[in-house]
Amino acid sequence: MNRGLARWAEVMGWGAAVMVTVGMYFAFIWVPPMKGFVGGDAQRIFYFHMPIAVVALVAFSIVFVASVIYLWRRSFMVDLVALAAAEVGLVFCTLAIVTGSIWARPEWGTWWTWDPRLTTTAILWLIYVAYLILRQSIEEPERRARFAAVFGIVGFIDVPIVFMAIRWWRTIHPVVITGAELKMDPPIMLTLVTAGIGVSLLFVWLVLQRLRLATVEDEVAELRHRLGLTGD
Repeated sequence: MNRGLARWAEVMGWGAAVMVTVGMYFAFIWVPPMKGFVGGDAQRIFYFHMPIAVVALVAFSIVFVASVIYLWRRSFMVDLVALAAAEVGLVFCTLAIVTGSIWARPEWGTWWTWDPRLTTTAILWLIYVAYLILRQSIEEPERRARFAAVFGIVGFIDVPIVFMAIRWWRTIHPVVITGAELKMDPPIMLTLVTAGIGVSLLFVWLVLQRLRLATVEDEVAELRHRLGLTGD
């Protein structure tokens, strides 16, 4: 299994390196400034901020699906997928908050405001920090996976709230994608798609790498359990 994961990880890693590099060139050198923003060149971080935020939501959606499947099938491999997606998703959620703050400072005049989108995202970040703390606090594998699965399902409630916050409540956060159209010029669209593909491939690469590490950790833990080496 690790050999197969290694091959896929290598492919995704090279793909991510190429697409992120091209995306950075497009975003910070090639594409003209977006209209309607007053933040100067700081608005160029949008091309990575938006895909990072979307991928974070996708990651937590994977945790939800994997948690449901675990409770149904009791597959520890699925539990490892949930763990990997949660850890990498939390990294991307952190990056989304940081890049958003960098954009907000020149655009809104502040690093942070309790806007509905930002507030629900901060809550989401705390939920998955708690998810990982829960996993660390339970030693018995089956009990840990079961509790984490329940938490992963309940915690997912905030994901659609984050996504819909700028549509449900009055907010200063811009709405880029509407139900009718995508209001972007072709160069902006190309840059966003390129950066989005790069960020997505990077996410997959990180998840595969985490899965490889998790399978090794699981094998070592199982071996220690069989040998009775459960102490420090």
